[in-house]
Amino acid sequence: MFANKEGQNVPAVTFPIIEGNQWTSRSSDEIFSNKTVVVFSLPGAFTPTCSSSHLPRYNELAPTFFANGVDEIVCVSVNDTFVMNAWAADQHADNISFIPDGNGDFTEAMGLLVDKSEIGFGKRSWRYAMVVKNGVIDKMFIERDLPGDPFEVSDADTMLAYLNPEIVQKNITVFSKPDCPYCKKAKALLTEKGLQFEEITVGKDISIAGLRAVSNADTVPQIFIDGSLIGGSDDLAAHFAE
Repeated sequence: MFANKEGQNVPAVTFPIIEGNQWTSRSSDEIFSNKTVVVFSLPGAFTPTCSSSHLPRYNELAPTFFANGVDEIVCVSVNDTFVMNAWAADQHADNISFIPDGNGDFTEAMGLLVDKSEIGFGKRSWRYAMVVKNGVIDKMFIERDLPGDPFEVSDADTMLAYLNPEIVQKNITVFSKPDCPYCKKAKALLTEKGLQFEEITVGKDISIAGLRAVSNADTVPQIFIDGSLIGGSDDLAAHFAE
């Protein structure tokens, strides 16, 4: 079992980082002092779960985290700075600070450095997330010590529910067109409710035929919540009125 370090200071480490073409660094003190920071750590850049779920969801929900008192969201991985920079560019995760723990110093001091030599990874981080307030670990979500790469509790939604239990964040997709007044009305309502959503532009990101295939409609907006079709802007208003 991995030790829970709630109530302890984060390890004092300096992380070498490439910014532009110049070497620089960030220290634990700079990252964590006088701030509330959410950290999620994962086995490796460009790996499947990390790229498809773990990182994108934190990036997607970042505005909601920031609205609930979080100053910075940090992704830590035992990768070098060049790999982390390339991954950040590939993921377009502008809301996340990528911290390369290339030597594993921070992860080892957290007691979460594990040996993944059997798959050619060497020493990597176990998957976990934590809230750090002014350098002190407030809460940790550590994945269970099971074979493989469990991903059950270190996700963004679990973290957000801890920070604000009243928030029930849903997966929302809005199919829209530019200058559509009903689309603007629907998006304004979602924003008013404090809900993040993915917007897919018809004619750019998807064709009318594609919209018809997924929604059985060719008008916009078409709104999906947690995979269920709600419909247009009036349907959305009625949904929230229920």
